[in-house]
Amino acid sequence: MDQTPDTDSLPDADAAVSGKALARDLVWEQQTATESDLAGPDLITALAKRLPNRPGVYRMFNAGGDVLYVGKAKSLKNRVTSYARLGGHTNRIARMIAQTASMEFVTTRSETEALLLEANLIKRLRPRFNVLLRDDKSFPYIMLTADHTAPGLFKHRGARSKKADYFGPFASAGAVGRTINALQRAFLLRTCTDSVYESRTRPCLLYQIKRCSAPCTGEISTDDYAELVDEAKAFLSGKSRAVQSQMARTMQEAAEDLDFERAAVYRDRIGALTAIQSHQGINPQGIEEADVFAVHQEGGVTCVQVFFFRTGQNWGNRAYFPKADSSMEPGDVLGAFLSQFYDDKPCPRLILLSHEIAESALLEEALNLRAARKVSILVPKRGEKRELVGHALANAKEALGRRLAETSSQAKLMKGLAETFGLERVPRRIEVFDNSHIMGTNAVGAMIVAGPEGFVKNQYRKFNIRSEELTPGDDFGMMREVMERRFSRLVKEHGPERDDNGDDTDAADPGTLPAWPDLLLIDGGLGQLNAVKGILNDLGIAEQIDLIGVAKGPDRDAGRERFFMPGRKDFSLPPRDPVLYFTQRLRDEAHRFAIGSHRARRKKEMVANPLDEIGGIGPARKRALLHHFGTAKAVARASADDIAKVEGISDAIAAQIYAHFHDST
Repeated sequence: MDQTPDTDSLPDADAAVSGKALARDLVWEQQTATESDLAGPDLITALAKRLPNRPGVYRMFNAGGDVLYVGKAKSLKNRVTSYARLGGHTNRIARMIAQTASMEFVTTRSETEALLLEANLIKRLRPRFNVLLRDDKSFPYIMLTADHTAPGLFKHRGARSKKADYFGPFASAGAVGRTINALQRAFLLRTCTDSVYESRTRPCLLYQIKRCSAPCTGEISTDDYAELVDEAKAFLSGKSRAVQSQMARTMQEAAEDLDFERAAVYRDRIGALTAIQSHQGINPQGIEEADVFAVHQEGGVTCVQVFFFRTGQNWGNRAYFPKADSSMEPGDVLGAFLSQFYDDKPCPRLILLSHEIAESALLEEALNLRAARKVSILVPKRGEKRELVGHALANAKEALGRRLAETSSQAKLMKGLAETFGLERVPRRIEVFDNSHIMGTNAVGAMIVAGPEGFVKNQYRKFNIRSEELTPGDDFGMMREVMERRFSRLVKEHGPERDDNGDDTDAADPGTLPAWPDLLLIDGGLGQLNAVKGILNDLGIAEQIDLIGVAKGPDRDAGRERFFMPGRKDFSLPPRDPVLYFTQRLRDEAHRFAIGSHRARRKKEMVANPLDEIGGIGPARKRALLHHFGTAKAVARASADDIAKVEGISDAIAAQIYAHFHDST
């Protein structure tokens, strides 16, 4: 059915600066039923005839309904018409056009809004023919809380929903930790949680070693602590030289007044500030706030290196390897990368690039709209800025070289694995399973995934063993439960047959993993292997997946493992065989992940409070009960009348708490 987009219902530009508001409640115009029999250039030609000469976003779909491409245009009519022309397209675009079976469109008020919406949709839909920003995990920030009389300094990752000031991004959690440690010495701000702060009766060790001013016990007044907070904000906001100069003047005044103890405190704080400014690596003199991007291509792979500079300091760098067609120019990849990169991150006032990008002015306008201030995009030609870009480019070349070397080595090992174990094909996706428990308690199953580029950690999964019928310590039963859950879901989501025709993956991109594994590596002997094979037989998929069991050798010595495969006698590999080392790495990674998941579950259970099991007892009531009685055991021993005396606890709630502990005993 033909629907005309109601552009008057689109959100205002101010509400659409992230692209996400604009992505909601949009009315997409689809082709009419008479065009449903067309495909490729014929379909695109028919659709282009009735498209408006207005900015907007379009989506291209294949016959299966999968999104092939998301694009934006200053004029939808002109852009879509260009796809219908014969010749002049790259192989990538030609393949995309040939596979297009349907399209959807939405108009926007401006090309800027179209750019924001396009970036949001690409990140959400991950179309095959777009440049995709992979490994886009959130960056860590320093958070200075603003909802407490004594604000605290914390490391933060994720949504910035709490009332606080956020400073960053930092390239790694380690960089945040080091900076917070230095900031503690410089500004003496607390890093304890609010609950710990409220329960302190005397200063903690951090006060003794001069890394906190102990506002929790009144060792510093509220006004004086607020001054420390203001200094920290000023420093993290880029006014580092002013803060340091003021400290130096205060130290000099204290020394002139013969208050040498106070002067020594400021001396130590100035030393801590100097450490922050010096340990970050290269620190440009003329740049307070900037992100530096450099792109390098080699061997059909693209690397984008990003450096973050805040308050005149280098806050770290990170290498990205976006999915992009090998025929795309570096500037084209970088332009598509930038619009996605800043879709959910604050952007600095200055962005430095190694290559010119198309529509630089449009991207500037979009970032200005999102940041509500001036943002400049430059490709420096000389001076300090050019040196920074050159340094980032050198790092991009080195990172890509390491990536290609690792990928080549991994590919050789995968090929060697297939030859050694007589597999019909070189596996592209290997799944390794292991269990972890102590006498059957807190049992956890773990799955790790390896592909042509190494371990794929965003594909790791853990399975909390739920069955109450299992005998504690029954490894076979645990493995059966894990396999049933893993492959029942896989069959439900991707069908009962693996896809070997490339429909669920792009063969041109070795970094894209198929949904179905080619090989299962089981940490265990013949018993575990048969348990897994039985589950796969029940699901009717045993013939589609190769199985290998890895059992530890005599005395559980590494290097003497026995390998089990269906229909073959168990065997060992030569001690120095690279494939043996490879399988050991896979098994050890699964073991590490399983142990870590088990410990996390066990720790959570150990620290669980009995009050958490009572319905209607939230954090406030729980805190009130603990403050009144001291411990959960004391609450359990108390009478209903005593419990009702606690502020915020009604007679009905008191009776509920009393009944809970009496029923449990």
